[in-house]
Amino acid sequence: MTEKETKDTSEEIQKKKEPKVRETTEAVKEESKVEETTEEIKEESKVEETIEELKEEIPEIKEEPQIESIETEPIDADAEKTEAVEEKKEEIPVEFDWDSISKKQEIYSADERTKLEEVYDKTLSSIVEHEVIDGTVVVKNNREVVVNIGFKSDGVIPLSELRYNPDLKVGDKIEVYVESQEDMSGQLILSHKKARILKSWERVNKAHENDEIINGYVKCRTKGGLIVDIFGIEAFLPGSQIDVKPIRDYDVFVDKTMEFKVVKINHEYKNVVVSHKALIEDELEQQRAEIISKLEKGQVLEGTVKNITSYGVFIDLGGVDGLIHITDLSWGRINHPQEIVELDQKIKVVILDFDDSKKRIALGLKQLTPHPWDALDPNIKIGDKVKGKVVVLADYGAFIEIAPGVEGLIHVSEMSWSQHLRTAQDFLKVGDKLEAQILTLDREDRKMSLGIKQLIPDPWANILEKYPKKSKHKATVRNFTNFGIFVELEEGVDGLIHISDLSWSKKIKHPAEFTKIEEKIDVVVLDVDKENRRLSLGHKQLEENPWDVFETIFTVNSVHKGTILNIIEKGAIVSLPYGVEGFVPTRHLTKEDNTNPKMDETLEFKVIEFSKDNKKIILSHSKIFQDEQRATKAKEHAKTKTAEKTTKKAVKKIKANLEKTTLGDIEALASLKSNMEQKEKKEKKEKAKLEPKPEKDNE
Repeated sequence: MTEKETKDTSEEIQKKKEPKVRETTEAVKEESKVEETTEEIKEESKVEETIEELKEEIPEIKEEPQIESIETEPIDADAEKTEAVEEKKEEIPVEFDWDSISKKQEIYSADERTKLEEVYDKTLSSIVEHEVIDGTVVVKNNREVVVNIGFKSDGVIPLSELRYNPDLKVGDKIEVYVESQEDMSGQLILSHKKARILKSWERVNKAHENDEIINGYVKCRTKGGLIVDIFGIEAFLPGSQIDVKPIRDYDVFVDKTMEFKVVKINHEYKNVVVSHKALIEDELEQQRAEIISKLEKGQVLEGTVKNITSYGVFIDLGGVDGLIHITDLSWGRINHPQEIVELDQKIKVVILDFDDSKKRIALGLKQLTPHPWDALDPNIKIGDKVKGKVVVLADYGAFIEIAPGVEGLIHVSEMSWSQHLRTAQDFLKVGDKLEAQILTLDREDRKMSLGIKQLIPDPWANILEKYPKKSKHKATVRNFTNFGIFVELEEGVDGLIHISDLSWSKKIKHPAEFTKIEEKIDVVVLDVDKENRRLSLGHKQLEENPWDVFETIFTVNSVHKGTILNIIEKGAIVSLPYGVEGFVPTRHLTKEDNTNPKMDETLEFKVIEFSKDNKKIILSHSKIFQDEQRATKAKEHAKTKTAEKTTKKAVKKIKANLEKTTLGDIEALASLKSNMEQKEKKEKKEKAKLEPKPEKDNE
């Protein structure tokens, strides 16, 4: 066989062996599709081993000049040669490159590579930076969490960003923010904190609207409560919303993860308020409804002291709170509930009353013990003397404890025989021990009234002997009224001085003008009413009535000097001698020059009216000069009348003389008169002739 034939035979054998190589390669490709991307390197090594085996097989084929197909099937040598020549014409064989077999890009054709890339791309997600997507926790340790987001590589998140969720485990879904697909080292950068912040307000609003329960991490303590991290937002947890019980130490909740409800959102200031108490209340509400449905009045339950206030104690009955009022803690009086109970103490209580609608329960503690009144000595009766201690003071009286839980009231009126109004604090103070007399006793209503003034003699028993009428005494001013002064002669003996009995001469508008409280004043007894315990006293009666003397001094029309003390609308008050005052009406104040006097001006006044009974003197200044003017006119008038009388007498004398004239004288006079009349007529006529006539002049 020539060298050319041998070469052709080798090429034919190689062409027949190529299907086997393809089958092997396809098998390798199928296996690579099933395996993960991380095992591709192992598959490449397997391919290389397969190719090495093929290298070993091909030289062996070269040594054997014949192949199985030639032995079994006769081949036309001429035809085969013709086909080989045609193939050579069509395609020039390339020399086989054994070194390129191990290279990956030469294992797959372009179509195969495209198909493989499509299959691989389907296993990867389309990742866009600066977006929030869901990821799956694949690994968790003490420092960090590995999250798979379907990218070619996984991201690592610090565990501190997930501390609010201590129950996080592998396989859980969490939200992450893609900061970068690759950093300088090719690492995928993710952040759970930023993802929470971006969606936090949306979640908070949704949780508030739907009343959802959310988890939060307590970061630190602040004034009045705690700061809680929810969805990356700092929310405020008030101290009153931590628990249904009062919390004294907030620090025990720091660094803890708890469940909360969003109770308030301020969008303007970006403030969020959460509550853990609301969750507890929801649970307790069911328990409360169940407990209240089983409550009965008189039922005895055990509870825990939850809170102590000045007015009572709150008891936790296991989900339901009840109140023991301070008056229901003990049969005796106490100043504060802490004298009986203390916080967290377990006590038995009895249900006194409850309200289904308002969910209020009234409890009692003292009702579990017998009432002290039931053990009161049955021999005690009205009029007996008892000893006790002052436990409470009020303006109207004092409460005296004569036995634990048994009290009596001493009214302020039963503390002294005095009628002067005072308070119980003037006689007693809390803690005083005293003896009193029982005035009333009601065992059914458990009431008792006491008195201490009954232990001393009644000063009104012999009042007529001690204070007879017209007797003089010294008294102490205790109180003023518009109508008089109340004075005290001795403890329990009071009297009244009417304002009209203070002074004979001065007109007093109010007793404060005359004396002061607590001053001593001399009095005289005017009247005694033993039955009504009243004394009528006087002060002015200590002196004789000066109006008897004034009546002789200030007679009507008498003139006295006086000083104007006060000018009022209707007139003026004038001070007269001997300390008496008078009144001048306005129309009697005008002076002679038609002006009015001024304050403190001293003038002369005439008495125009005097009333001893009403103790009133009416004066006038105008009357003085008016009377003088009238007197002058009267004198002038008298002189005129005297002159008239003298003239009348003279006329009468003349008339008498005329009657004595003779008849001759009368005739002479008559002739004389006629002569005179004739002479006048002649003169008139002559005068008329001399005057010109007016008609001729006009013509």
